[in-house]
Amino acid sequence: MAARVVTLGIDLGTTSVKAALLEAAPGHPPGFVVLASCARAARAEAAAPQGQEQDVSRIIQALNECLAALPRQLLQEVCGIGVSGQMHGVMFWKTDQGCEWREGRVSPVFEPGAVSHLVTWQDGRCSSGFLASLPQPESHLNVASGFGCATIFWLLKNSPELLKSYDAAGTIHDYVVAMLCGLPRSLMCDQNAASWGYFNTQSQSWNLEILRASGFPVHLLPDIAEAGSVAGRTSHAWFEIPKGTPVGVALGDLQASVYSCMAKRTDAGLEVEESTVYSRMIQAAAQQRDTCLTITPTVLGERHLPDQLASVTRISSSDLTLGHVTRALCRGIVQNLHSMLPFHQLKEWGVERVIGSGSALSRNEVLKQEVQRAFPFPVSFGQDVDAAVGAALVMLQKNLNQRES
Repeated sequence: MAARVVTLGIDLGTTSVKAALLEAAPGHPPGFVVLASCARAARAEAAAPQGQEQDVSRIIQALNECLAALPRQLLQEVCGIGVSGQMHGVMFWKTDQGCEWREGRVSPVFEPGAVSHLVTWQDGRCSSGFLASLPQPESHLNVASGFGCATIFWLLKNSPELLKSYDAAGTIHDYVVAMLCGLPRSLMCDQNAASWGYFNTQSQSWNLEILRASGFPVHLLPDIAEAGSVAGRTSHAWFEIPKGTPVGVALGDLQASVYSCMAKRTDAGLEVEESTVYSRMIQAAAQQRDTCLTITPTVLGERHLPDQLASVTRISSSDLTLGHVTRALCRGIVQNLHSMLPFHQLKEWGVERVIGSGSALSRNEVLKQEVQRAFPFPVSFGQDVDAAVGAALVMLQKNLNQRES
């Protein structure tokens, strides 16, 4: 009997860390079974008067707690590790002092060494004026606050000594992969590179000439690897996972989430960020099927329109009930997404189905109704969409392909 294929997926999110163990299931095409999973709140927010930062040691502590909670006998069978995490953010480390391996209760674990805080995708220290002073990128994306390269430009101007303390940079999930594998340089997939800005997805390269001309510390930029490729192998046994286990290059969390539920290449993923939605609001809005009230929910602006703030229009006394306001808010959220990726564009690309994911969407019937109203495609709402599952699934498929060949 052939040995079963078990992979581990890790997702380092903004508020929590998740881990999932997957096993290949027979079929054509083969499916998968989630054997075990665990999530822990990171509680990593750090004091940062000028932006949004997180304490890396707390994120790794949450990761270690997740791994410790998984069944030991299953971890011993892991033959591949996939990692994903929050995109756009940046942290720095020394390649020869990035972590310290120590003996845990059962097997070795690593703890952060010479590392900075993580400046997250939510960071707002780069003002519109500062962004306007930066060179124009050769990229499909304009640079925005929270993008890794924009943050490095800001630090170059305001905290140059901090940059001199480190010789590597990456996302939090790039850091974890580098530490697990003992990589001599930071390695990043094209998904995460694009989220930093100043990356050309057609040539798969950084805008090095543009950056050098502006004095940007290009030595900090990670090397690039194709999403789905292997970054290296574990340099130590880790929570019962054998030394030498392949580790995939870190993926973006949105892409991993979509991969976990995408059955066809003609599917499109729709991700709604997790938020607190009160049951009374949902119930009231569910009873209020329509409203004339209009809410533009962009309180923080959008990266392509940072000055477009929130607004409420078409206000009348009859539209100020809880049901009207919640219905209008849910509609505004979905319409904002639709404005960035409209139906006609999806149809032109050959999309045949929309997949809705994210806990805010899966728990909110009103948001589901508004998605179905805005996108005249068949809509599927993923029940078990999970970036950790998606990261594990990438490595699972790679292992199956290798065995077939």
